[in-house]
Amino acid sequence: MSELITYRPGTDEYGYTLGGRSPVATVRPGDVLQVYTEDCFGGLVRTGKDLPSQVCELPFVNPTTGPFFVEGARPGDTLALHFASITPARDWGVSATFPHFGALTGTHNTATLHPALEERVWVYEIDADKGVVRYRATQSGHEVELPLDPMHGTVGLAPGGYEARSTLTCDAHGGNLDTPEIRAGVTVYFGVNVEGALFALGDGHARQGEGEVCGVAVETAMNTTVVVDLIPGVATAWPRLETDEHLLSIGVTRPLEDAYRIAHVDMTEWIGSLTGLEQLDAYQLLSQAGTSPAGNVVDPNYTMLAKIAKRYLPGRAEAYEGVHARLRATAASL
Repeated sequence: MSELITYRPGTDEYGYTLGGRSPVATVRPGDVLQVYTEDCFGGLVRTGKDLPSQVCELPFVNPTTGPFFVEGARPGDTLALHFASITPARDWGVSATFPHFGALTGTHNTATLHPALEERVWVYEIDADKGVVRYRATQSGHEVELPLDPMHGTVGLAPGGYEARSTLTCDAHGGNLDTPEIRAGVTVYFGVNVEGALFALGDGHARQGEGEVCGVAVETAMNTTVVVDLIPGVATAWPRLETDEHLLSIGVTRPLEDAYRIAHVDMTEWIGSLTGLEQLDAYQLLSQAGTSPAGNVVDPNYTMLAKIAKRYLPGRAEAYEGVHARLRATAASL
């Protein structure tokens, strides 16, 4: 019988790595988890005067809630997390620019002689009733309403080999993927690397453009409901997503074109395994019907996705034997 589990971390209970931490709670496949997550600045950046470099301390940024031990999960299994709801816990969010951070500036990995960007903070009003966030320019009177589109930038499992990886980066275990595709109604699939899976989440974004080009979305705290399930004996090499209408594969690495290749190789193989299409036929279909949303192009590793609409695929094969539809029904009954 499934159980509803509610967890809100204390101020000293957030995690800053995936792996290397003891679980905060145990859940079973079928359980529903309601959690609170803090924003990437730990709630310390509230006004334009709160420069992150002055109020935050590395490495205590990008906190996650968890990890959660999944009963029965073992290496070689696949963990399924269905996001039933993701709701901003505040009526405000913040974004920022930093020296030597972001896609359009010199960084540690992309060294230049150009001056560093100014550190600056933008404060956004979140109007949940209207379904918008309000951008206000800092150097003029320009204002514009943008659609509210809550998502989680960081979701992942403990990596294998007793590793502990910073929540600021991402890899095959998930992590700071920063893709707007991880929103309510989506099921995320991860390959399990350690007993119990040990998954955690955080880094809520009220909205984010593809690529997260400046490196910071509209960061805010979230109240999130997740339905947990386990697919025993089925391995998943790279994170995958499923919606009612689409399948998505995630590739993570540097350079960006190799992240693109990982995602599209995985999707080509996924299409073939689901439909029986021969490899080059699947490759051709993805080439003409697929899209390639960008996740992040600013973190230590980059994130690219391969996305295809289910309606273009032959037959009625269901990914992971219909897990998404089953979890979607559970979410609808909550």
